[in-house]
Amino acid sequence: MSINVNKELLRELLEKLCKIDGASGQEDRVRKFILDTIGDKCECRVTPLGCVIAEYKGKKPAAKKLMISAHMDEVGLIVTGINADGTLNINCIGGVEADAVIGRQVRLESGIMGAVGSRAVHNMTEEQRKTAPKFDGLYIDIGAIDKADAEKQVSLGDYAYFTCGYAQRNGIIRSKAIDDRAGCAIMLAMILENALEYDCTFTFVTQEEIGLRGARTAAFEAAPDFALVLEATTAADIPLSEGDKRCCSLGEGPVVSYMDRSTLYDRELYKLSVRLAEEIGVKRQTKTVIAGGNDSGAIHISRGGVRTCAVSVPCRYLHTPCCVINEEDYFDSYALSLSMAMEILSGRV
Repeated sequence: MSINVNKELLRELLEKLCKIDGASGQEDRVRKFILDTIGDKCECRVTPLGCVIAEYKGKKPAAKKLMISAHMDEVGLIVTGINADGTLNINCIGGVEADAVIGRQVRLESGIMGAVGSRAVHNMTEEQRKTAPKFDGLYIDIGAIDKADAEKQVSLGDYAYFTCGYAQRNGIIRSKAIDDRAGCAIMLAMILENALEYDCTFTFVTQEEIGLRGARTAAFEAAPDFALVLEATTAADIPLSEGDKRCCSLGEGPVVSYMDRSTLYDRELYKLSVRLAEEIGVKRQTKTVIAGGNDSGAIHISRGGVRTCAVSVPCRYLHTPCCVINEEDYFDSYALSLSMAMEILSGRV
């Protein structure tokens, strides 16, 4: 089996998507880009929670209904208070560790730039120095004179986004929001390339980072027999991480798990990924620890149950201001996902 991979299109889509701000519950700009990009390639509708359900019309009817899904939202920060000195109290949107954002530059919805600050080390007790920081000890400094000045520029509930920029070098891509704009980009490329012979349902879903909420509703409405969830997943192939603790590694291909904390994946689809990766000549790996989760957790138990598999791009520094992936893993995720989709849609599974 030969799979055509338009690498330039995949690069272009990923960069454009990653540069858009859209944390959970505020995916509007991402959704607009996706709808504009799809154009008349699919019949699209938007659900009350903001998910895009895109019905792709192939040359043939599918033997079974397949839903290919990725989430539009990214992690971020939210303003919870304004202090007398004009600094902003914050909390996280999604699973962000407080120590990952200290000293980072952020951009608020209004376009104002700020820096995430914390208690100075010389003002900490010995016990505080030993304790991991928490969000109730962090703030954003936007250079406001006082509370009144800050209130002219910021409101409670405003979002703040990371600003590490987008860069590609030696086959490595660095950006915010690769989780899960990579999955969205792969789906868009499938649609734009008319890669599927059969009818298929694509869902670009919301609020994954705060509880798989969009996927739960989109799967109920789409009512598929099968689902392929396209994601990014934690790679810990870094210094001081050894053996099984590395979880998965960059450069070793897309990750297909047999189990995580929210899903026991369909065993036949897992085996299918092994066979197809060999047939199309791409690398493939699985996680060496049972960890994490994704929209599969909600999708596979929708209605009477959905046979589900997840194909993920291994990603260092997930849920931080700056994610890192190997672009060959990204390209191979496209190839493996497409080959699995064709097997399912043709009725060979």
